[in-house]
Amino acid sequence: MYNEIFDRKIEDVGLQTGIDRLTPEKIEKTVKQVLEGETGAKLKVYHDTCVRCGMCAKACHFYQSHLEPSYSPVAKIHQSIGVLIEKDGKVGPDFIYQCAQIAYTECNLCRRCVHYCPLGIDTAYMMSTMRRICHKLGVTPQYIQDTAHSHSATMNQMWVKDDEWVDSLLWQEEEARDEFPDMRIPLDVDGVDFLYSVIGPEPKFRTHLIYQAAAIFHEAGANWTMPSEPGWDNSDMAMFSGDFEMMGRLKRAHFECAQKLHVKRIVMGECGHAFRSIYDQGNRWLGWKDYPVEVVHSVEFFTELFKAGKIKMKAKHPGIATIQDPCNIIRGRGLYDHLRFLAHEVCEEIVEMAPNGEHNYCCAAGGGIINCGPPFKNVRMSGNKAKADQLKAAYDKGARTILAPCHNCHGGLEDIIHHYGIDMEIKFLGDIIYANMVKTKAVEE
Repeated sequence: MYNEIFDRKIEDVGLQTGIDRLTPEKIEKTVKQVLEGETGAKLKVYHDTCVRCGMCAKACHFYQSHLEPSYSPVAKIHQSIGVLIEKDGKVGPDFIYQCAQIAYTECNLCRRCVHYCPLGIDTAYMMSTMRRICHKLGVTPQYIQDTAHSHSATMNQMWVKDDEWVDSLLWQEEEARDEFPDMRIPLDVDGVDFLYSVIGPEPKFRTHLIYQAAAIFHEAGANWTMPSEPGWDNSDMAMFSGDFEMMGRLKRAHFECAQKLHVKRIVMGECGHAFRSIYDQGNRWLGWKDYPVEVVHSVEFFTELFKAGKIKMKAKHPGIATIQDPCNIIRGRGLYDHLRFLAHEVCEEIVEMAPNGEHNYCCAAGGGIINCGPPFKNVRMSGNKAKADQLKAAYDKGARTILAPCHNCHGGLEDIIHHYGIDMEIKFLGDIIYANMVKTKAVEE
């Protein structure tokens, strides 16, 4: 049988409730709807050309951490979406549970395996299709489904109400007065150079990051704004849950904020998955040939500021740091040179992880896995011993700081260093730039 190899089921109320409602007829109908109506030659070519050579195994941190063949990308494909294709969706509810657990919690969609496949098969696309089928069947882990619900209800990840969002910005502006008396966090200013967008957890849990970004922009003399209305949150868990309709609504709202204010471009905060939803998936789902407004990641924008001399460092971050390469901006977007330039501008010394760049291991939180919640935390931790080993090797070379310009990377790496007892701190670029830049407009200077 096709699922004899799968013996690691984890109980999740969302998955169980979903499969309890399924019938074989509904499964077959839904699978056919997705395969025939939403996929095409790409999925067929990937499925038909895979020769099961296993070259992808060494690419996957789950396999490298367990050294168990069933965790290899090819095995995960052929325990889930591959079976649905071969059997035309004629499977039972219990098998869908297996597919959902694999697709949501044992694959970060990091695309490292693409670099190892001699045929260039995109496992992440195939797993995303598997998640799409699970979403349409109503079989998703409870925690990530709750987050997708928050997007649909409030257009942001954290159930932040409209007035709470504006209050958070005003609060940070008020906090800044002792340090920067003239600093403002502009709202709804028409025709400026850029709109700055952040992810939902920033006003909820990491409001200081908005303060820091505003301080950097203030020092640089930037002409910018933030939006007051829904669309300010650029995060997108709906993309990872398989709710592409909601993903499209989020991206449309995000761009419409910028269009209404006639800004020249959007600068996105230090988040990888949100950037992916812009350059890779959300725009495609909406059928757009190109973005209606130019979008750049903060790594690109900070590079511009430094190269233009608008931001200068009075001191560099002390000691030795290493760099976490976020999958969605390095492997997915090619910002390796930008990140290295910034790292050497802001840190005294850099020790690279091995491997690094597009071959670096994922943080174990991306792809929505961290959002699947506590039931699967041990899966993440045991599944990324490979990243822990990377960090320990960098630590042995003297690195005590991890530079990670991505929220998911922070969440995943924080869990890893605590689980494996690695004494390192994690910093955003904004953390280091704000703390060590020349502040000509601050009171003390």
